Amino acid sequence: MPVPKHILEQIKQFIPPLNGSLHKGQSGRVGVLGGALDYTGAPFFASMSALRMGADLSHVICSPTAAGAIKSYSPDIIVHPILREDRQEKDVKPLLESLLSRLHVLIVGPGLGREAYMQNFAKLAVNIAKTKGMFLVLDADALLLVGQDHTMVKGYRRAILTPNVVEFKRLSEQVDVDPQTPTGERAMEVSRALGGVTVLQKGAEDIIATNTGGASVEEACESKVDPAESTEEQVVVDVPGGLKRCGGQGDILSGTVGTILAWGKCYEDGAFGDKSIPSSRIPLLAATGASMVTRTASRFAFAKQGRGVVTQDMLPEVGEAFVEVFGRDGEKGWGASVEGKL
Repeated sequence: MPVPKHILEQIKQFIPPLNGSLHKGQSGRVGVLGGALDYTGAPFFASMSALRMGADLSHVICSPTAAGAIKSYSPDIIVHPILREDRQEKDVKPLLESLLSRLHVLIVGPGLGREAYMQNFAKLAVNIAKTKGMFLVLDADALLLVGQDHTMVKGYRRAILTPNVVEFKRLSEQVDVDPQTPTGERAMEVSRALGGVTVLQKGAEDIIATNTGGASVEEACESKVDPAESTEEQVVVDVPGGLKRCGGQGDILSGTVGTILAWGKCYEDGAFGDKSIPSSRIPLLAATGASMVTRTASRFAFAKQGRGVVTQDMLPEVGEAFVEVFGRDGEKGWGASVEGKL
């Protein structure tokens, strides 16, 4: 079943216009927190896919043990090796606060690993991001943190969780979703259990769900929503993907989700657009659009490489996948135009 037309039209409103009206940074500044000794590919794929999707700037916040490798993959990525094992949180906190103040969205989890110091810095970054009203994407090992401590994101409606099949099953159990709940309804139940956090359940079909209920005054202020606002909405994305599921495809998805969220923040801040779409809809729309683009990029890469396709092959396909989903005119965006520059 195609994604409803009104959903696509709303996503288009977040696409920054390429008409000379914006300066560098107003098409999105994305941060990826992850990258430990054994994991350097995941943060690269997330940050580079954000750029391929159309973000202006992409930063990786990582351990010094991963920084050299990540820097060598591409000069387009800005690398911050500040997550040192021999540093305490009080020493890293001001560095994170300064860095996050320059970003629109933070993706936490790609290549994070399970070492205690990386997990602790991830928690610290999430808490800082929440105080700044940033959009958040939590994936991979960051989902372990959510499962262990629901309060980390509970009620923060500017966050998206992107679990795969195994991660979703574990998270469902950790938030006490009834195992008898029909498969197609479980994402809604996980979202509800976490206070309205948007869930992007990856699978043969991607299910994006937001199930909020009323927010407390504190949650509403933090998430920038009306306390009385209640949403129950689910979108199923069945856009065909490639026949081989690459190990890093989830990192590509995290990056594309992050870029649309960053665009949404720019839209929310008035850099472009008419602000007619409420902030509360940005996570669900971002997750839907990113799912469609990522699955399409996977299909394009598989068509060229077949069984030998790897995640690296998907990166060059993100731009054409964007065109496939949103149309060639989408490269210019649907924001306010500047006469004579389109």
